[in-house]
Amino acid sequence: MAFTNYQIFLALLQITTGSINTLSTKWADTLESEDSSGVKKEFKHPFVQACAMFLGEFLCLLTFKAVYYSLRRNRNGSEDQNTLTKGAREFSAFTLYVPAICDMVGTSLMYIGLNLTFASSFQMFRGAVIIFVALLSVAFLQRRLIAREWTGIFIIVVGLAMVGMADMLESGDSGKSRNDIITGDLLILAAQVITAVQMVYEEKYVAGMDIPALQAVGYEGLFGFATLGALLVPFYYIKVGPPFTNNTTGSLENVFDALIQIRNSWQILVSILGTVVSIAFFNYAGISVTKEISATTRMVLDSVRTMVIWVVSMAIGWQQFQFLQLSGFTFLLFGMCLYNNVLVIQTYRKICDMFTRRDYGNIVNETNVIVNRPADDTSA
Repeated sequence: MAFTNYQIFLALLQITTGSINTLSTKWADTLESEDSSGVKKEFKHPFVQACAMFLGEFLCLLTFKAVYYSLRRNRNGSEDQNTLTKGAREFSAFTLYVPAICDMVGTSLMYIGLNLTFASSFQMFRGAVIIFVALLSVAFLQRRLIAREWTGIFIIVVGLAMVGMADMLESGDSGKSRNDIITGDLLILAAQVITAVQMVYEEKYVAGMDIPALQAVGYEGLFGFATLGALLVPFYYIKVGPPFTNNTTGSLENVFDALIQIRNSWQILVSILGTVVSIAFFNYAGISVTKEISATTRMVLDSVRTMVIWVVSMAIGWQQFQFLQLSGFTFLLFGMCLYNNVLVIQTYRKICDMFTRRDYGNIVNETNVIVNRPADDTSA
């Protein structure tokens, strides 16, 4: 299948913006800036960063509205055929509140975990969502998994175990404590359970409503931003200790410290803006890739994004090369492809067909030699 220039552009946009999203968030975690007490500290504000992500998703809703009303003026009453805006108009936006809350909780946990572990591990452990989606689908959607899917899940588990072991081996060389890394990895895994609940809920209650994907993402961003923004008030009064926070009040989140640190560091401001803009374009690219090519292509591109994040993290010195982590990523990628029936079975069948044709050709050739051998030929 030959891809058009537009499809290639969408694929590159998904990989680029998806990589920027994770890397810019991790970059902010490594930057130092003066807080309200005048002391330089690392920017550890996962809930503020999650708000930035939801703001980026909310931009998708504004984009949807702008495109929809612009096209409506030009349609002159004709049916909407645009892939970005086509879909149902009569639905309750609050149907999307439950997945928005799941997204809020899952993203917040992942950003706390990202503070404690490596960017590449953060991206690789997100692959665990396939396991929990599969199990919840069996429990609540009455789905039956075949042997290929169970095998894929097992291989993914092996890959995740390898990545976790690689993190523990690297803890001594990275300046991070082993306990922090393990805690971060476990928080990211726990977040995948919440994300799986979100996906199963969306499949059961939202998929059949034919809501335009860009609009759905936008509403989830709106609800997530509004809810998490309100929760920043009680979070200010909840006291926690290191390694989860380092702000002046020891609060679960101190939005005032965060804003002061952003004001005092243009690098942090750039990283936050990078999160907002990249998540907006990433969602657009992902939706467009699904519509223009396929959902499996979107999954493969997301795996390429993981490799990009890992390579960049090593290049800029955030972590060292670990062969075990490469092996874990290979297992993860193989398991995901097997579970989603991408490349693995098809390649296996082609190899089998190739050997079958070759063996059959050898038999035919040998038969021809025997049949066409001259009568006086006594060679064996």
